[in-house]
Amino acid sequence: MKNILLVLILLSVSFVNAQAYSGKGDQKFQVGASLQDEATGINVTYDRGLGENISVGVSSSYILGIDERLDADFGERFDLKARFNANLGNVLNIDQNLDVYPGLSLSLKNFGGHLGARYFFTNGFGVYTEAAFPLAKYDNDDSQLGYTINNQFTINIGASFNL
Repeated sequence: MKNILLVLILLSVSFVNAQAYSGKGDQKFQVGASLQDEATGINVTYDRGLGENISVGVSSSYILGIDERLDADFGERFDLKARFNANLGNVLNIDQNLDVYPGLSLSLKNFGGHLGARYFFTNGFGVYTEAAFPLAKYDNDDSQLGYTINNQFTINIGASFNL
């Protein structure tokens, strides 16, 4: 019984110390699934805090599963983005374990926006979700496969880590 109580106390302390965004110098690494029409893939993100509510980073995605009627090469499946986030958890006065962050991204394929949220269970581990959408597309040729798979609404969901 004492061991169970000790484990519960240790777990509760680790939950209390979790913080989703701590400001300047904060570093996050996220890896997850990217879900969209006719394709699924993997998304990897790194963000670094520049100030109390601002972070910048990079994001990369690669389409793994694609509709069998479509044929895409590496260049059409891969995307790399520079991103800017406004981390609003403390502005909205919500739980310190939760961070909500709208942002903008400039990628190899388009200029877009995203709205994300991450929740940390412990000081080092949490989950995240993001909704990403294009605002301006570099190429208007919708007959090209790269246009189709890289210029649409996507949902990313996965694990988030404090570095």
